[in-house]
Amino acid sequence: MGQLLGEKVVVDNHPGAGGTVGTRAVARSDPDGYTVPLSFTGTLAIAPSLYRNPGYDPRKDFAPIGLIGNAPNSLVVHPSFPAKSVAELVAYAKANPGKVNFGSAGAGTVSHITGEYFAHSAGITLVHIPYKGTGPALTDLLGGHIPMAFAPIPASHANVSGGMLRALAVTSTTRSSLLPEVPTIAESGLPGFDASLYYGLVAPAGTPRPVIDKLNKTLQDALGSTEVKKAIGAGWHRDHAGHAGRLCRFHRQG
Repeated sequence: MGQLLGEKVVVDNHPGAGGTVGTRAVARSDPDGYTVPLSFTGTLAIAPSLYRNPGYDPRKDFAPIGLIGNAPNSLVVHPSFPAKSVAELVAYAKANPGKVNFGSAGAGTVSHITGEYFAHSAGITLVHIPYKGTGPALTDLLGGHIPMAFAPIPASHANVSGGMLRALAVTSTTRSSLLPEVPTIAESGLPGFDASLYYGLVAPAGTPRPVIDKLNKTLQDALGSTEVKKAIGAGWHRDHAGHAGRLCRFHRQG
């Protein structure tokens, strides 16, 4: 987008509270189109429902620029865990209520909510273990400190392919091109199950419509390039770690 706009774009990470710290900062910034957040399901849907006052109202404080894409999670377990399918996991959890832990990127994140959604749908009890990001959760899973986790597919893909983790299912309604052999949770006995992250750009409310339109067109042009498609496909997991609030600042030239 920086190249297309002829502006320098600076990515400014604002971690904390599932991304709400960075999102709140943008809500209070000048509505001139020079500071926009990379927003996602956690900051615009989960946080406003989970927290009494996240510091912003997604309906009133932002204007949508455009959707970037969506990314489902994977349900992955340590190879030593006895379950080799969702059905076996559900049966094991029912036989051992309250004794199966699952890791997530943190309390209130999509991976946490997905785990609770899964447990409720399956009629089982799972114990949530929150981490400060996807990376630490997967590190403990690989080390056998927890038996299972919900993690973005690109983040777990390499370890699944290398036999370090076992993928039982993906959380979208369709299978992933990265893990085509892994069934969806909906296929595995929980019809209708769907839990995916959606990412996009928004701007502070009051940003002039011509600015929104220009940013939207630039975003669509950038997403249409082969280079960006490859980068997103290969490196999407780097944008998941911790689900930090990310601000893109467009620096004026001259």
